[in-house]
Amino acid sequence: MKTIQVPINDVKELAQLKVGDKVLLTGTIITARDQAHKKLVETIKKGKKLPVNLKGQVIYYVGPSPARPGKVIGAAGPTTASRMDGFAPALYKAGVKITIGKGYRDQTVIKSCKANQSIYLVATGGAGALLSKHIKSAKIVAYGELGTEAIRELEISNFPAVVAIDTKGHYIFEVKK
Repeated sequence: MKTIQVPINDVKELAQLKVGDKVLLTGTIITARDQAHKKLVETIKKGKKLPVNLKGQVIYYVGPSPARPGKVIGAAGPTTASRMDGFAPALYKAGVKITIGKGYRDQTVIKSCKANQSIYLVATGGAGALLSKHIKSAKIVAYGELGTEAIRELEISNFPAVVAIDTKGHYIFEVKK
């Protein structure tokens, strides 16, 4: 198991990871889902300033449930990553180094990870309450009007995930014949 400090400052660290490797992420990441992705990509296309810095960034595909009293966040399990496939290449090109979700990605995402030396991680679906224990703080930093789909900044510690697409374009869900 490899511990990775995030956001990413050295892409050489990502290049050492292989499909199937288990990782623990510690540091600061952001969350974004469908509507936030759409807004970010529209902003990029217009050449305007983004509300968050994407250089070296980790985007977790999550729409957390409301925090219960005494907690920093509610259940925070990954959402289906394929819904972001149309937006992901533009965000990788803009500097995102890691995305976290669950499930399959299309070929454009696999090629984009390879071209931009980025990776895709999968987190365990259905384990939102367990994963939220690795989140130490959460605050909305952009698009608050989107509610659960707002972009949040999360401080995480030892957040578990598995490499599903590595920087060489290898893919964990690829079936070999």
